Amino acid sequence: MKTDIDHLMKERKLDAIFVSGSTRDNPAMYYLTNGAKIGEYSLLVKKTNEDAILIVIGMERDEASASGLQIIELSHFNLPQLLQKESGNKLVAHARMLASIFQELEIDGRIGVYGREEQGFTLALFQELESRLPDLTFIGESTPNLLQTAQITKDEQEMARIRDLSKRALHVVSETRNYISAHTVNDGQIVTKKGIPLTIGDVRSRILRWSVEHNLENPEGLIFATGRDAAIPHSRGQDETPLRVGETIVFDYFPCEYGGGYFYDFTRTWCIGHASPRIEQLYKEVITAYDMSLSNLHVGQHCSTSQKLVNDYLENQGHHTTRSHPGTNRGYVHTLGHGIGLSVHEHPRLSETASEKDIIQAGMALTIEPGLYYPEHNIGIRVENYVWLNPATGYPEPIGTFDRELVIPI
Repeated sequence: MKTDIDHLMKERKLDAIFVSGSTRDNPAMYYLTNGAKIGEYSLLVKKTNEDAILIVIGMERDEASASGLQIIELSHFNLPQLLQKESGNKLVAHARMLASIFQELEIDGRIGVYGREEQGFTLALFQELESRLPDLTFIGESTPNLLQTAQITKDEQEMARIRDLSKRALHVVSETRNYISAHTVNDGQIVTKKGIPLTIGDVRSRILRWSVEHNLENPEGLIFATGRDAAIPHSRGQDETPLRVGETIVFDYFPCEYGGGYFYDFTRTWCIGHASPRIEQLYKEVITAYDMSLSNLHVGQHCSTSQKLVNDYLENQGHHTTRSHPGTNRGYVHTLGHGIGLSVHEHPRLSETASEKDIIQAGMALTIEPGLYYPEHNIGIRVENYVWLNPATGYPEPIGTFDRELVIPI
């Protein structure tokens, strides 16, 4: 949580942190500025045990004020004049400006660097800065870095936003199922009132429209796949594919708040009209794996424990897993879940390869998503829900509820 940041800075022996870039697609800046809508020419500096300072162009000063942070306008550091002095060399002028910022704000020692910028420019920029400011040490961290570690746990304010997000997201899921159910069947295909086959693209366009109507975005896309595509876990589905009776549909929906912000992640598997005995059996096993993992999940547990339980169970049912058959593309081919927040995939992973330090913590937000995939039989099944490790109980609390009915009546 944000209250952990100063402790984490001391733990990593950082005297300050420096973040660059807009808040759009930039979790580090979004997190520290409380979601203020600011653009790419934004900088943030925070010293240990001091409030962060946000530096923005003047045109964005009102938007930046929503952060609640102290604001300095970028014009104070006169980048145009520096560009003129450096004959238009953006790299050197930018380095001179940052040097002025660090000196004026009395930043010294070890500085952690975060945010999203073009990698080549960033590398060259900090090489230039190190030559100009030899007393400063710029630190790059591996994942999870300081800010990612803080984001692993969510407070009640964050969860209030995510609960609201879940209601809107699940309303879209409900509308999607109702829309499919309102069609009819002709020769095994789902058709409109005019007798035209209903396709993946038809449904996807509706989902995107409903998302906008519910103030949601889909920056990472969505998965709505049927048949063999449903059996390839990250296949998005082909727009021209018609929907057919009895085939599995994997609907993996991971929208975020409009304008960027927190993500939700949710998956259901459906069959239209009916499901074969084989699909019903596989679906039952996925549900059992899900219930087993959720009932055993608790604060203090290692992040590998639930995955081991699911691997044990599904292997006993005769399925390949990534443990029994590394690299397999059939059976249970992925890990059990992952952290989620300002990115769809955050730390940690519920994996047997999780590090010794990866422990379930109070306030963690996770997805639980076991699945079984058999491309040779055109069968893909996954069920996923978002859960929060409630600090009051130490156990997972589902965020948003939706039934697990396999068959869509038509």
